[in-house]
Amino acid sequence: MNTAKALLVTALLLLLQGDLAAQPAQSGDTTVISVDSTNLRFSPSSVTVTEGDTVRFFWSGQALPHNAVEENGVFDTGEPARAVDFSFTFERGMNGTYAFVCEPHESVGMVGQIVVEPAAEQEPEPEPEVPADSEDTPFLPMSWTAVTLALAFALRRLQGNG
Repeated sequence: MNTAKALLVTALLLLLQGDLAAQPAQSGDTTVISVDSTNLRFSPSSVTVTEGDTVRFFWSGQALPHNAVEENGVFDTGEPARAVDFSFTFERGMNGTYAFVCEPHESVGMVGQIVVEPAAEQEPEPEPEVPADSEDTPFLPMSWTAVTLALAFALRRLQGNG
């Protein structure tokens, strides 16, 4: 009887499982900018990334609070803090140069620059070929429903209710 229950639970879990192949691919790289507290500078102070890439501003345990604010408000890590973990992704169409500053230390030259290069053109994915004799019927979900019903029926018989 426990085997039938285990089969039923397994079948139900299979029905609820998502399509792992449908998950979007992680695109872009991450570049980390930290703080050189000895010299009151961003490290590195200038980076070049590509559209789709992420820039992560990360520092912790700093003696002085810092932030990173883009001059046109494109990104802002928030109020100056001794620990910051902020990420910003440059989407397609955002190529260009972005200047940013640490507001409390701008006067001593704590500034940075991010150059965003255009992403390479992606070729459209070809449409999958569908055989001419195929029909748009939901075979797999129907087959799982049949398996689940058969398992439920078997479970009821094993329990003596059928």
